[in-house]
Order: sequence, then C-alpha cells, then structure tokens
Amino acid sequence: MISLLTMTVVSAQSFDASAVIEKTSQIYAAWGGMDVQFTTRISNEKNGSSESFEGVIRMKNNKFVLTTPEMTIWFDGTTQWTYMPYNEEVSINTPAGDDLRLLNPMLFLQDYKKDYSVTAIGESTSVNAKAAYDIQFTPKKKDNIENIVIQIEKNTSLPVKIVISIRNCSRITLNINELKSGNPADEIFSFPRVSYPNVAIIDLR
Repeated sequence: MISLLTMTVVSAQSFDASAVIEKTSQIYAAWGGMDVQFTTRISNEKNGSSESFEGVIRMKNNKFVLTTPEMTIWFDGTTQWTYMPYNEEVSINTPAGDDLRLLNPMLFLQDYKKDYSVTAIGESTSVNAKAAYDIQFTPKKKDNIENIVIQIEKNTSLPVKIVISIRNCSRITLNINELKSGNPADEIFSFPRVSYPNVAIIDLR
C-alpha cells in the first residue's frame, strides 16, 4: 500500500530482497563511512499536518552526526547529545533501537536482520528516473513502527527513498538527495563542548 502512495510502481516482478539489501550493506561496509544529504517530510494522516526540512548525516558504522535547521545531534555509539540552538541547550541520553532508527533511518540498512523481516514489494522508477527495487521491512515484534519501505536504485544498489510508517498514523519520508563515501574521524561524533561554552547541559541518563 505504501509503495502505491509514495513510489511509482512499474512492475510486480519478484526478486530476492535479502540479496539486494545484502549488496547494499556490503557497499556500506566497504566505504567505512558516508555523507548523506537528504530532505525529510513528516506527515500525519489523522490531522493532516505536514512539515519538511533538509539536513545532512555523516556516518561511520553506527555513529553519526545529524544536522538540520533546528538541531544538531551527535551519537558516538553509546551517548547522544542533542543541541537546540533556539534555547541554547544540549540534552544527553543513551538511546537504542527504534529511537535511533527514527533519528537516522539509514541505520535500518545496517542492523535490520535481528528485528525485521524483509519482503520484496516490486520494481519502480525513482525520482532520478532510474529503475529501482522497493523493499519492505516489517518488525518481527509489534512496536511503534508498522513498517519501513526502502527504494534502492538498481544501477548503484544505493537507497534513494526511505518511508517509515508509524502506528499513530505518522509517516516519515526521507528522500536522499546525495549519498557518497567518506571516512570521518571518530572525534566528530561526540559533542564538541569547547565550541559551545555557554550552552546549558541537561543530562537525562
């Protein structure tokens, strides 16, 4: 159903979804890190609300820095720092699982095997006018995420769209505008306290 609403399906041809995802994972592993420029739209079917924003994710394994107009988030693999410029505050916590995946949907492609089953939906045409596979991830145990649909272009084996459906009728659509390899230093994934000397620290751990 999601693919009909968010992607142009041109074929119901079956394919090995696990093999497609595994190839994508192997590319990520070979890169070591990546830089992602994206546009996100968050919508709610119940109240008709919708908002969009652009951002950048820099990743290395499960570590990342997420930058949007309203916040910057650092995650070093254990600890998360969230900086909100409008109130000059940084909150600290230790997220896990779906909390992290909702912040950085690219993580679904690295750690899905334990918690999600994979199903081939069909083939489609991406926003770049390229042939693509549509693959659905369904939680093995019921949780707030109903499912995730990822569109992967055939010629690159890289994702161009991720759609997350949440049980409260919200939907997060991540359109990947640019995706390239990178090898950022580990230091960038921790909050640079010296660069923000006047912020208030709220430790929620």
